[in-house]
Amino acid sequence: MSSGEQVSVNIEEFNLANPPEGFLEDPFPIYDALLREAPVLPQPDGSLLVCRHADLDRVYRDTTLFSSDKKKAFAPKFGAGSPLFEHHTTSLVFSDPPLHTRVRRIMTSALTPRAIARMEPGLVETVDRLLDGMAGAAKVDLIEDFAASIPIQIIGNLLDVPMAERAPLRDWSLAILGALEPALNADQLAAGHRAVEEFKAYLQDLIARRRAKPGDIDTDVLTRLINGEGADSALSEVELIQNCIFILNAGHETTTNLIGNGLALLNDHPDQKQRLLEQQELIKPAIEEVLRFRSPNQLGNRETTTDVEFGGMKVPAGTNLHLLIGAANRDPEVFEKPGVFDVNRTPNRHLAFAGGPHVCVGLTLARLEGRIAIERLLHRFPGYRLLPGRVPGGRIRFRGYAALPAEME
Repeated sequence: MSSGEQVSVNIEEFNLANPPEGFLEDPFPIYDALLREAPVLPQPDGSLLVCRHADLDRVYRDTTLFSSDKKKAFAPKFGAGSPLFEHHTTSLVFSDPPLHTRVRRIMTSALTPRAIARMEPGLVETVDRLLDGMAGAAKVDLIEDFAASIPIQIIGNLLDVPMAERAPLRDWSLAILGALEPALNADQLAAGHRAVEEFKAYLQDLIARRRAKPGDIDTDVLTRLINGEGADSALSEVELIQNCIFILNAGHETTTNLIGNGLALLNDHPDQKQRLLEQQELIKPAIEEVLRFRSPNQLGNRETTTDVEFGGMKVPAGTNLHLLIGAANRDPEVFEKPGVFDVNRTPNRHLAFAGGPHVCVGLTLARLEGRIAIERLLHRFPGYRLLPGRVPGGRIRFRGYAALPAEME
């Protein structure tokens, strides 16, 4: 199955927890079929797939009818009180006010445009150092040697994690976020629980050190989280630890995927790559098109708080909604020729960063990382070429690559 093909399965029987062969590698024909034939599709477990751009936009904007709290959904998935349950029900993305409001306010205050502008020189330095390391190599991996290294350093800098202590962060992140897949095996579940416990132990020590020696309140997000913004916004120790894990995780895999997906798409669409080389001012709309065309995060979730209606279908309170971001970003009601990759697409009202009060708090930083990484790689190696052997990330929720072998020219 490849993009643009008609699917041969009965779309009314599509099950996200047990998708047909080929879906993991290329979900887009299924997404297109869902948009045409079943944009609101009940699942065997009682949950609901929601695909249309307008429906996702509605859900994101209404925090009264649609809750982000996942205690009900995650208790049977992870085990109530388990490490993964504690993490994914305490972190920013799966919480409602007042916790969401308190944590988001602190994070937003540390990610102002001025604060992000101060990060740019360090980001450029990191990217250029990685590009220097790839120069002259017969073969590189654009994920391990480049894309995955950038957000670890940037987010590590945000929390002022000592450079020598950053090595385990990526593996912890991959295991914890991997547990959000629609279906898990026992090994994946165990790895996720173990990663949370190891991450917590590390952060308890780091937080103790930071309490003893606070960082710069203007640049160190961990110090800001520890201090809060007064008694009404102070975080408990559990909230503090779990949201530090969230910051490190949320800024890692999705930004890695943004950079990797962008480089793969430009390789696979040489006309668009050449266009970008000739018109460097298109880098910003190009990043937005990567976010739309291959959204790093393909899937979101909400739970209905009362009976609602989607497209004439009555949905009871307490229903878990799977928000198919990857499908909504191909909705022909919103995007002209949605299956075409166009680095100068305007307008581009994609939902890669969700929307409403839960819109990604780090979206400006992610865009900056993607722009600097791809812009500077194209300038340094305009003839880069992917080699056979690319390895998909193997995730339904988070779409990217585990490996992208390449020659740099």
